[in-house]
Amino acid sequence: MQPFVTCLWFDSEAEEAAAFYTQLFPDSKLGAVTPYASESPGGKKPGDVMTVEFEINGQKFLGLNGGPLFRFDEAISIQVVCADQAEIDRYWDAIVGNGGEEGPCGWCKDRWGLSWQITPEQLPKLLAPDNPARAKAVTDAFMQMKKLDIAAIEAAARRAA
Repeated sequence: MQPFVTCLWFDSEAEEAAAFYTQLFPDSKLGAVTPYASESPGGKKPGDVMTVEFEINGQKFLGLNGGPLFRFDEAISIQVVCADQAEIDRYWDAIVGNGGEEGPCGWCKDRWGLSWQITPEQLPKLLAPDNPARAKAVTDAFMQMKKLDIAAIEAAARRAA
């Protein structure tokens, strides 16, 4: 049993979001859908979807349709570590192209307002404190980007070496 499950609060779109996420990411699946048994403070009626369980690459999530009281903000994001530019492009384009919006430095939001960081797997190594000049050059490069460009980031790292 996984000791932690991330709960994502939606107004009323948890089932739609869970379906999108599980179609987008490999090794994902939908789980149980639980309806409200009685009226809720969020205006939900008996039979409305209360929760949706889903899993993305082994990480369990619970989508809660809690009403409009709480909204997502950038204080919480999901980081997607990508092996190559094709993977960055795939996730970025799917999230932004499905009603989402671009943000700075590899951040974007999906159409429900959840923030995602779409990052290359080599970024932590390029930012390591063992080479401050390289870390600064890499940071300066990606700070100018929306969707991260691995080739441009690696070129900045090489110029600083």
